[in-house]
Amino acid sequence: MNTNLLPPDGRTHIAWVDLLRIFACFLVVLAHCCDPFVGNFADKTDFMSGALWGSFVRPCVPLFAMISGVLLFPVKMDMRTFYARRLKRVVVPLVVWSLALPLMYYAYFATGVQTQSPNIVMDSYTWTATAEKLYLWLFNFNYDTTPLWYLYMLVGLYLFMPIMGAWLNQAQRKDVKLFLWIWGVSMVLPIVQIAAPFLGYEGNYGSMGLLGVCLWNPYGMLYNFAGFMGYMVLGHYLVKYPLDWSWAKTWGISLLLLGVGYAMTSIGFFEMQKYFPGDYANLEIPWYFSGINVFMMTFAMFVLLSKVRVKGSRMMSRVAELTFGIYLCHFVLVQCSYDFVKYLDLPVPGYVQIPVIAVIAFLISLALVWLLSLTRLTRRSIM
Repeated sequence: MNTNLLPPDGRTHIAWVDLLRIFACFLVVLAHCCDPFVGNFADKTDFMSGALWGSFVRPCVPLFAMISGVLLFPVKMDMRTFYARRLKRVVVPLVVWSLALPLMYYAYFATGVQTQSPNIVMDSYTWTATAEKLYLWLFNFNYDTTPLWYLYMLVGLYLFMPIMGAWLNQAQRKDVKLFLWIWGVSMVLPIVQIAAPFLGYEGNYGSMGLLGVCLWNPYGMLYNFAGFMGYMVLGHYLVKYPLDWSWAKTWGISLLLLGVGYAMTSIGFFEMQKYFPGDYANLEIPWYFSGINVFMMTFAMFVLLSKVRVKGSRMMSRVAELTFGIYLCHFVLVQCSYDFVKYLDLPVPGYVQIPVIAVIAFLISLALVWLLSLTRLTRRSIM
């Protein structure tokens, strides 16, 4: 068994997991730096730059889900204790940043900043509009709080984890593999959803859902096997039953999966733009986190980084601890960094501007979160 994958007794940090958390967090920041470029349909270079980078970073959130599976499965405590420990670490940041992000956006644009981002509608940043956001978050996230969709989802996963954990505690390897195979089948559905209309499928009374999904039933046949819980189980499985692959085999298979997955994701996005120009409901299908193409990329990145013999350090562990906070606050700082780079009017194409913006936003977010971590009152909002 590859002990590099196993959490050492008595240690809080696992070096490769810390590295993976930092990598996944940077991919999230990079993903949101692509948004204004992808939204610029009038500029072909910007759009292609955003689409190509955006396709590459799709494994960002699935990697976080796999990390949770590594660290939290199997659940070895009763449901009440688990809920008390995990939910408070999500609910407090959800409330704080649902209020803070709209206020930060309002304050930023109140200074008179002009942005080139096609995603920004200035009428949404009056005080009246901002005040509404301060309570409407109870129903769902808004544009200012876009990254917080993950927290809503994470609460749902935490609610189910003790149940899944109890099963994993007694399940045989073949049983877990069967679950993962069925979950894998569910990830083909986005491709089927794209292909079905070309094969004559006209939907069901206005709904283009598949396998039982319709206007009055959002829960299709494979609903209970789909989504992020599968990634969490997969992360746990790959640690409990490590792949006995040589480095050559690991690189060969991983690069193949990464290449094929990326080609499917990027080409699929361009094709959807060709058939459904500017229609995000269809454009986003090749970018679904639960799509087989994104799974291939996620699996490849996880396997490669889990085999890295990285030596842990205090600095790396500290940055890894702060990644949750970076995730929470980075969105508004991406906006600031985008406007700054556009103001400089650098003579470089969008595919260079995007990683530059990402590095700036990541470092500023890291500095802000580090400051917030210094006092007990603000620490609870980021860790």
